[in-house]
Amino acid sequence: MQTTLLGVLGLALLGALHAQDSIPIQADFQQDKLTGRWYSIGLASNSNWFKEKRHLMKMCTTIISTTADGNLEVTSTYPKGDQCVTRNSLYTKMEQPGQFSYTSPRWGSKHDIRVVETNYEEYALVATRISKSTGPSTMVLLYSRTKELSPERLERFTQFSREQGLTDDEILILPQTGEAGGTGR
Repeated sequence: MQTTLLGVLGLALLGALHAQDSIPIQADFQQDKLTGRWYSIGLASNSNWFKEKRHLMKMCTTIISTTADGNLEVTSTYPKGDQCVTRNSLYTKMEQPGQFSYTSPRWGSKHDIRVVETNYEEYALVATRISKSTGPSTMVLLYSRTKELSPERLERFTQFSREQGLTDDEILILPQTGEAGGTGR
């Protein structure tokens, strides 16, 4: 009985480790080409905050720059009520190019961020596994250099989000905002 229980626990741990590694990373990732202005076109998540705030979310502008020590400074500007809010995050580079870590100073959650695929000039698909005291969650972001993307790119985002275990009600194509709504222009 004890051997069976240990075997089941071992398989569960192996499954959890495999799930963490199931997020691919862009081959031959070139960090300098990822820098610049991006628009958040799509967001998918199974976190509670996403479920609670989903109906309020809109497209935001994100500026990515490289710090002197090779990490990424990520500045996102998004509409909140009738004003624009800016959030700065420092993504620490990991050994594997295209993989970063981030710890939320506000919530203490740990983020494993991976650039899944990008052509640098049009779109970037980024996946994050989040670990926090209330349990793990997954988030997938679709960035675009413009406010609109082809149906094929939107479908790829939806397909990849589903592959990460997210359901259709956890996947959102973000509505555009007007000039006063915080596009960051």
